[in-house]
Amino acid sequence: MQELKSKVIAYYRQQVQDKEDAFRDMIAALTEGAANDAKGSAGDKHETALSMMHLEQEKLNAKLAEILAQKAILNRIDSNTQSSKIILGSLVKANSMLLFLCAALPKITVDGQTVIALSPQSPLGSKLLGMQEGDSFTVGNVSYTIEVVC
Repeated sequence: MQELKSKVIAYYRQQVQDKEDAFRDMIAALTEGAANDAKGSAGDKHETALSMMHLEQEKLNAKLAEILAQKAILNRIDSNTQSSKIILGSLVKANSMLLFLCAALPKITVDGQTVIALSPQSPLGSKLLGMQEGDSFTVGNVSYTIEVVC
């Protein structure tokens, strides 16, 4: 399971890096478009277009900040760290599901196994923190039993 954990971390790091690159490209394109538009236009339509570009750039910058926060969390995780208790970066098997405690990221499939990334602030993630193999708990109407912690 340690090898799977390393692959999961690498996959999520690559996924977040790809998103960061895409958002940086979009921001650069908007900045360039605004600079080019500023050179040749005048009037109310021009001001409206620049304002819309600026709003779009602000949205992209907010998404980029979110992605950079996810990246920072992933970079703090050492794939070789082992703990009997669930901590940030633990890969947990509970109710035959694989849960990765890091940040709220999309569900992925690695080596044919589905992995769900959870934020420690989520209801399930906060319950998992500090638990060990064999522990049981309930979130909502669902009971969970921790089978493996890696």
